[in-house]
Amino acid sequence: MDRNEELRQWFALAEQNLQVAQHLADNMHPTPDETICNQCQQSAEKYLKGYLYINFIEPPKIHDLSKLLVLCQDISQDFEKFEKQCAFLSNFGVMPKYPNELNICEDDMKASVRFAKSIKNFVLSKTKPL
Repeated sequence: MDRNEELRQWFALAEQNLQVAQHLADNMHPTPDETICNQCQQSAEKYLKGYLYINFIEPPKIHDLSKLLVLCQDISQDFEKFEKQCAFLSNFGVMPKYPNELNICEDDMKASVRFAKSIKNFVLSKTKPL
């Protein structure tokens, strides 16, 4: 598989996570806030890993967006503006095993969707196909 195709797959999976989050937010009542937040974290993770991949850095198999962001900042300092968003979304990388473990509210869910979309748009604006 060539690099462009693999990059398309990273971004297709990331977009799928984001679309699932948006669909759940728009269509389920009450909203499954934990699931939406997890999908947003997964989307941001894949967009950041896609950015690393396109810049010839093998994405590490981690879920900590703050650590991924540091690797992205090594390529472009412009990523520093996402430090708070990545720290916030990292809380949702692994789904809790017990009810109400994270105490997520609707504002958290809405922020997660907003943050994931901004990371997506930023990564895509900085990514050119090989």
